[in-house]
Amino acid sequence: MQILPPPLEKLIDNLSRLPGIGKKTATRLALNILRRPPAQAKELAATLASLHESIQLCSCCFSFSESDPCTICADPRRSGDTICVVEQSGDLLAIEKTATYRGHYHILHGVLSPMDGIGPDEIKIDELLARIKNGTIREVIIATSSTVPGEATGSYLIDILQNKAVTLTRLARGIPMGMDIKYADKYTLAKAIEERSSAK
Repeated sequence: MQILPPPLEKLIDNLSRLPGIGKKTATRLALNILRRPPAQAKELAATLASLHESIQLCSCCFSFSESDPCTICADPRRSGDTICVVEQSGDLLAIEKTATYRGHYHILHGVLSPMDGIGPDEIKIDELLARIKNGTIREVIIATSSTVPGEATGSYLIDILQNKAVTLTRLARGIPMGMDIKYADKYTLAKAIEERSSAK
């Protein structure tokens, strides 16, 4: 027996395909959209429909942007000789929120994952090598996550870049600010000890 109308079921099915959204959350979101005024639902639909038409990848750093190059790559106040390599656009946003990094970015759009058939050719590694070959880059910051695929991707990048004429650095790993040491897991604590810095 059909409990929900087919259009609502279809919306729930589409929403549940988004990462981190299960059937329950998708149902709650769909019902919330349905309860809102029709004008708001139409505005949401129009925004979604125009998304792929108005947004493109920056041809330099591969971030999502309305313009090419993106506003970060086009900003003359940013240091063009430093590239921070991140996995996804969300990582760029997180770093930008700190307001401490003033260089450029390179978004890989994924991580190495042989089990899923994702090798170096499936992510933007060749494009990174091309940017470095150009000769204006002095430092490459590897800012991949500390997950197994992120660490594997970071290690692979270090291997292929170590003979290039660039300084390679990695984001520090360790105890988060405000965390009591006794609550840190052993891997985080081990990393913090390995990557300890001068107390000056």
